[in-house]
Amino acid sequence: MALKYSKQRAMIKDFLQDRKDHPTAEVVYNSIREIYPKISLGTVYRNLVLLSDIGEIARFRVGDGYEHFDWDVRNHNHFICNCCKQITDIEMDDISERIDEVAGKTFPGKIEGHKIYFYGICEKCLEQNR
Repeated sequence: MALKYSKQRAMIKDFLQDRKDHPTAEVVYNSIREIYPKISLGTVYRNLVLLSDIGEIARFRVGDGYEHFDWDVRNHNHFICNCCKQITDIEMDDISERIDEVAGKTFPGKIEGHKIYFYGICEKCLEQNR
């Protein structure tokens, strides 16, 4: 399905492309609204969901009650700071196949993927709490 061009969708994609902090719809909305004041939160959210549904961006939840959005759709892991709640990518060797294989040994169904979130205290919070 080819999507018709949308200025709002293009602005959302441009905004996300330069982000590494996995913003919520509200963060995206507040930033885009500075440039395009007539845009609504509903429009931003619908476009974020559409972009995630067609695989152009990633959408995920980490237990904080919000959906977060990520430009990077490749398989990768995230770290969530228990203090500041910042979400960052963890650069590490891809162990996806091995995890799926280990899980599949004791699971009677078919493992088709997984999501892993690491939790702890980020470097910035550790330094502040010293």
